[in-house]
Amino acid sequence: MLPNEVKSESLLKHYTQLLSQQEKYSIFGMQSDELKKKNALLARTLVRTTVARYQTNNNNDTVVDPRSLKFKKNLYGKPEVDWEVDTTTNYPKLKFNISHTDSLIACGVTVNVPVGIDVEDKTRKLRHNVISLAKRFYSSQEVKFLSSIADMEAQRKEFIKLWTLKEAYVKALGKGFSASPFNTFSIIRSEAGSYSLNSEAGERVGEWKF
Repeated sequence: MLPNEVKSESLLKHYTQLLSQQEKYSIFGMQSDELKKKNALLARTLVRTTVARYQTNNNNDTVVDPRSLKFKKNLYGKPEVDWEVDTTTNYPKLKFNISHTDSLIACGVTVNVPVGIDVEDKTRKLRHNVISLAKRFYSSQEVKFLSSIADMEAQRKEFIKLWTLKEAYVKALGKGFSASPFNTFSIIRSEAGSYSLNSEAGERVGEWKF
């Protein structure tokens, strides 16, 4: 979803009506500018409408109302759909994750497997030296890889790409940054340009797709 393309006040009002009272309090009570409030509204709406649409498609077209969905947080604060509130239906256990910048909102949905998604502004400038930041947050393998890139702009872009993939992986685990520090695993780029996980924490790395 592209926030800049959503300009209709009537549409935004309709989106507001899809949210729970708690979500409305959370969004409109934010100490932020109107753009951030709008993006938060769109993000919550995207989650509700996307999950409801997938549930509808997976249940013989029995229409699922986005307003009927209930949410909870796991032990680490990751939002999840609370399927236990409705024991009368046999819905597949969809999992979701969401991320947004000022210009883009993205939502990923899977069935019975974890999902993580992260979006970053690829034009974002870094305040500090790339390698210095990498040594602080990344694994030794990743630092070595970034150090091998001579072009500074290419190095910056690769740093942001790795950050995005690592953030998505941590979000998929659902444990948060403090429980899954970036320097405890590596995202390795192959010669063909694809990325894979190299974990020292006993993760079954072949099951993760980037």
